[in-house]
Amino acid sequence: MISRRAVLALGAGLLVTPGPAGAQTPKKTARVGLLSPGDPKTRASAVDAVRKALRGQGWVEGDNLVIEYRYGGEDYERLRALAKELVRLKVDVILAASAPSAQAAKEATATTPIVFVTGNDPVRAGFVASFARPGGNMTGQAGLGPELDRKRIELLKTMVPTLSAAALLVNPTNPMTAQRLPGFKATAQELKIDVRTVGASDGKQLDAALREIGRAGTAGLIVLEDPTLIAYRKRIIDFVAQHRVPTMYTSYGWAEQGGLMEYTPDTRELYSRAAIYVDRILRGAKPGDLPVEQPTKFELVINLKTA
Repeated sequence: MISRRAVLALGAGLLVTPGPAGAQTPKKTARVGLLSPGDPKTRASAVDAVRKALRGQGWVEGDNLVIEYRYGGEDYERLRALAKELVRLKVDVILAASAPSAQAAKEATATTPIVFVTGNDPVRAGFVASFARPGGNMTGQAGLGPELDRKRIELLKTMVPTLSAAALLVNPTNPMTAQRLPGFKATAQELKIDVRTVGASDGKQLDAALREIGRAGTAGLIVLEDPTLIAYRKRIIDFVAQHRVPTMYTSYGWAEQGGLMEYTPDTRELYSRAAIYVDRILRGAKPGDLPVEQPTKFELVINLKTA
């Protein structure tokens, strides 16, 4: 697969806190809860980044680290029960691997530290009081999703200059979807693009959504990042290739598997940084004192073979 990769940097809004230099190997055994939609296969890349970063800080699974893995599959409601289970287990920290996971963890506890990874605005979501001073028991990584959405629509318009109508594929059960839609629609209106929202929260609904997109003869598509949709990545990529629909993806890894174009931060880096925050909390830091970090480098990846 041949791709063109451009790395774009943002000059503002950066809050990056390095991990402790030369961290000593911790003597106590820590228990970390990892809460995520999907399953071990679909979330393997993120989990691997977490394990690797924790090892780099001296936390070795099976030695001085126990990770309690809890996967909710396609049912985001199930995350609530799993979050409560992690609280009952008295884990030292919960790493919430998505906005739905963070919401479930927030509802389950106001005391257990929570480190989240989300592509959305954690202040608007009610996770933290501010980026610089989160307060409470939550902090983490926020991927600037809403701020990037305008650029994503503009890039799709550049790829398809005649674009006047597009579909936005979303998971309506993701609590962050409603937060993102107004921005998408406002930008599309400015660019004179009629955007239609199509929802899918599981495999069966996805099949129906793709049939709807196909029947409408959609001239452009944007896939909003969501763990359930990512789990069906191949199905979506194969569909848009068959129907020749130019598509912009808003999460990492689609172009490498045959998708046309993605504009996104490096998700593995976000999870690596989240693991550094887990380490700092295990060593005594308070989550409310750790500023929410945001990426400053974003990759525009275009699959030239697909194009």
